[in-house]
Amino acid sequence: MPPMLYVNPQAARAPYPADLQDIMSIARAQESREWLAHWDGLTPGATPLRSLPDLAASLGVRSVLVKDEALRSALGSFKALGAPIALVRLLLRQFEGKGFAAKSLLNGEHRDALTDFTAISATDGNHGRALAAAAQSIGCRCVIVLHAHVSDEREQAIAAYGAEIVRIAGNYDDSVEEAAALAARHGWHVVSDTSYDGYEVIPRDVMQGYATVAAEVSEALDGDASHKDSASPAANVTHVFLQGGVGGLAAGIVSYLWERWGVWRPTFVVVEPEQADCLYQSAIAGKAASASGAVDSVMAGLACGETSPLAWRFLQPSVDAFMTVTDAQAVQAMQRLARGTDSDVPFVAGESGVAGLAGLMLAAATPTMASALGLTSDSRVLLISTEGATAPSVYAELVGESATSVEARQQAWLAR
Repeated sequence: MPPMLYVNPQAARAPYPADLQDIMSIARAQESREWLAHWDGLTPGATPLRSLPDLAASLGVRSVLVKDEALRSALGSFKALGAPIALVRLLLRQFEGKGFAAKSLLNGEHRDALTDFTAISATDGNHGRALAAAAQSIGCRCVIVLHAHVSDEREQAIAAYGAEIVRIAGNYDDSVEEAAALAARHGWHVVSDTSYDGYEVIPRDVMQGYATVAAEVSEALDGDASHKDSASPAANVTHVFLQGGVGGLAAGIVSYLWERWGVWRPTFVVVEPEQADCLYQSAIAGKAASASGAVDSVMAGLACGETSPLAWRFLQPSVDAFMTVTDAQAVQAMQRLARGTDSDVPFVAGESGVAGLAGLMLAAATPTMASALGLTSDSRVLLISTEGATAPSVYAELVGESATSVEARQQAWLAR
C-alpha cells in the first residue's frame, strides 16, 4: 500500500472552541509546567529548538525547526512530561484533604502514605518508562504491561526504575485491555495515555503535560525576531507536522497552538506508519476508528491500532491533513538528522521521533501532496523529534552508527 494523504474536510479556521478549552487550556498547561519544574526527573529549562537551513533548502521550504525532546530527561523522550503530571493529579484527587501538594509528592515526601497505592499502564516503551520513573520519585508501586513486540532492551529500561513487568502475547491494544483488567481485579489505578469509554480524565492530564512542548516553542518564537515578517501572529510557523500514535501528543500540541493563535493557527498535518493508521482512518470515517493494518512498525511508539476518542475530539476539527509513511521513509529521516551538514547540527532522533520529518520529506517530494498542503518556498515548518535513541541497539542498526557516535559529532559541530 503506497503512503497516502487525506485532506480533512472537518478542519476549521475558527477560534479555539470553549468546550475544548474546558478540557485542555493554556492555563492548565502552565500549571503543569510549574509543577514539573520541581521534578528532578527532568532536565531543567527548555529543550533545544533546532533550525536546519540546509534541510529546508533541500526540501524547498523557507525554514525547518525541530524541537529536540530527546534531551527532555534521562528517559530520552517527551513522555516524561505526561505520566508524572497524570500521576500527581490522580494522587491529589485520591488523597484530597491529606495536605498533599504537587511539589511534595514529586519530592517523595508522602511515600509512607502511598505504600498501598499501585499505578498500572500498558506501554510500547516510553510512557511506561516515564510512569515508572515518576512512581519511583513519588514512592508508590508501579506495574507495567508489555506486549510481545516490545524489545527486551525497552523492558530493562522500564524495570530499571523499579516497575514490576507483566508480559502478554498480542499487540499494544491487547496490553491496554490487560492493564484495565488487572486494575479492576486488584483495585489498582490505570495511568494510561490513551482514552476509552468512561476513561478520559487521566489521558487528558497526560496530554496536558505534553503541552509544555508547545509552550516552549511558542516562547522561543516570540523571542525570535527573525521569524516575524508578517502581520499574522502565527507568521512564525506555517505548518506543523506531528506524529500520530493514539493522538495524545498531537492533541496536546494542537490544542495549545490553536488556543494561542486562533484563526491564524498553522496548518496541522498528522503523520502515521502506513500499517498503524488509526487517525488517518478516523479522518476518513469522521469518527474515532481503528488502523487498517497489522500495526507493528519500526516506529514502535506509533504502533497503535485504536484512536484515543478524547484526542480525536481535538484533532478532528483542527488537523488539516492526515498522512502515512513507510518504515523505510522513517529510517531515511533518522539518517538525515544523524548525518547533519555544515549548517545543520547532527542529532539523535529515534524511530518514532522522525515521523513528522518523514511526512514532510514525502510531501515535499510529491507535487500533488505539497500543493494539497500549501507547502511552498515560503513555508516555515515545525517538527517535534519526540525521542532519542530509547532503544540504542535498534537505533545503531537502523542508522548505521551508534547514538554515542552521533552525539560526539554533534559536540564537534557545536564546538566549531
